Amino acid sequence: MNVNFPFQFDGCGRTQDPLADYVRELVEQVLFTTPGERVNLPDFGSGLQQLTFAPNSMEMAAATQFTVQGALQKWLSGYIKVQSVVASAEDSTLTVSVTYTPLNTGVSQVQTFVYGGNG
Repeated sequence: MNVNFPFQFDGCGRTQDPLADYVRELVEQVLFTTPGERVNLPDFGSGLQQLTFAPNSMEMAAATQFTVQGALQKWLSGYIKVQSVVASAEDSTLTVSVTYTPLNTGVSQVQTFVYGGNG
């Protein structure tokens, strides 16, 4: 593990783990990469970003949940265990929450992404 200098602390007052930031960035990279975008890995990504232009519905939310969970399990199974992916559609807003456990710490993490709406 690499330790930053000067030392940095997380929200709990512990020495910050740079690997946790790396894993968060990997999750974000999988979510926001469109399949076909990378020449050497044409099926890498989840295509989540394209869903902002799709009509909003419960079916789309369910498809998003399935797609995101599958992509995370495929590409990051060496780093995380995906606990859940919850996608919900309300009016013009799509919300996706990903709960995962990094294999190196065993501490659950939650990331939430919101698309659409007035914000």
